[in-house]
Amino acid sequence: MSVENFFIGREEEKQRMQSCIQSKDSRLVAVLGRRRVGKTYFIKNTLLDVPHFYFTGIQDVSRERLLLEFSIKINEMSGYAVPVKEPKDWFEAFALLKQLLIEKFGKSKKVVFLDEFPWMDTHASGFMPAFEYFWNDWAVNQNILVIICGSATSWMMNNILRNKSGLHNRVSEYFRIKPFNLLETEQYFAKKSISLSRYDIVQIYMAMGGIPHYLSLVRKGESVPVCIDRLFFEKDAPLKSEYANLYRALFTHYENYELIVEKLAQKRKGLTRQEIIESTKFTNGGGLTKILNELEECGFIQFQLPFSNKKREGLYRLVDEYSFFYHHFVTRNSSKGQFISIYNTPKVRSWMGISFETLCMKHIDNIKYALGISGVYTKINSYYLPARTGSPGFQIDLIIDRADNIINICEMKFYGDVITFSQKDEDAIRERRVKFQSHTNTKKNVMVLFISPFGVKDNKYSLSVIDQSVSIDALF
Repeated sequence: MSVENFFIGREEEKQRMQSCIQSKDSRLVAVLGRRRVGKTYFIKNTLLDVPHFYFTGIQDVSRERLLLEFSIKINEMSGYAVPVKEPKDWFEAFALLKQLLIEKFGKSKKVVFLDEFPWMDTHASGFMPAFEYFWNDWAVNQNILVIICGSATSWMMNNILRNKSGLHNRVSEYFRIKPFNLLETEQYFAKKSISLSRYDIVQIYMAMGGIPHYLSLVRKGESVPVCIDRLFFEKDAPLKSEYANLYRALFTHYENYELIVEKLAQKRKGLTRQEIIESTKFTNGGGLTKILNELEECGFIQFQLPFSNKKREGLYRLVDEYSFFYHHFVTRNSSKGQFISIYNTPKVRSWMGISFETLCMKHIDNIKYALGISGVYTKINSYYLPARTGSPGFQIDLIIDRADNIINICEMKFYGDVITFSQKDEDAIRERRVKFQSHTNTKKNVMVLFISPFGVKDNKYSLSVIDQSVSIDALF
């Protein structure tokens, strides 16, 4: 199947990149995204019919080897009768690239795609000064598009987006390639002729997220537990070993990032900044802010303001499905058949319940559309009241605070059938609503929104407390 008819989603990003290609101005474009999310696939698909120079960095090789490979790419594209010699440094390498682009394209559009850009900046290589000179001395005044791409988020953020020297404020466009959402995941499986119900797609998504490479490992005809068992628990399972490389590839001093993710995986409600400091022993300063910002930038964590809007009470939550699943189930001693054997246990049901809440938060725009309030301004909050003497605490993970004088407190339950309410269920939801109104002193109308895979059966208990209900179809 060709690249062009297998391309899923990324429509907004593709339109933006097309605008960059068609622009007569010079554009320096940075593309970031986590490992395996499909950055290179997206760019190559967009440049499918556009002549361009392409070079990719190679991890853990010498400057000399990279310069040799760069000259080979120059010669491949040039067709020179006498091949250019290996450049002695990166200044000479970019001079050769400049010469090639002038001879090959003249005054017409020139496109350069430098993939795995951080890997070119080897120790004491002089790569960045040479690239900065290439851009500022020549490329900035040409009809050229230079796309730089890399998974190493820390490096890209510090050396490109926050560059304080030669590339300061030079980036024209910044793309963050995100994982597929549920609809794109469904479309991806359909393209591969993998027939799965939406209930099954949600379960797979809750284990590995919308990372295209992870999804590509799903096989036709497998049940959900068999698929998860093969990918996470068999000997040499690909998604068991993936964790060792994930954060290492993205972040400098990756151990600090992994520690925060591990601590957040242990707390369903999330952690405040102060609680992160206490649990990790990190100091409160710019270093911690940098780690949290980069984890959020890559979509691993999410900061959510509480209903009080007090930032110090805001919660950081782990929202990366793969990392959450890994910390809950995958161990060094895991073995084939392990997940199948616990699939119908309370431990798995608890994981599904928490993961489904995260899934709903990520698809909040879909939920708003299902409610008919896409055009209504909303704030998305959470509410947490700690237990006190003689009074149990409670938590509402998702609150939709609407400008039309309504607050939706969301009840999210992952269950494999239509849910039938009992008197106990009615009493519990009614109590939560009353407590929320009492402790927040809100004057808005508080309505309960129930979100579940197959909805709620109408009976006297559900009708008395549920104002609206949506199924997982809304999330697609």
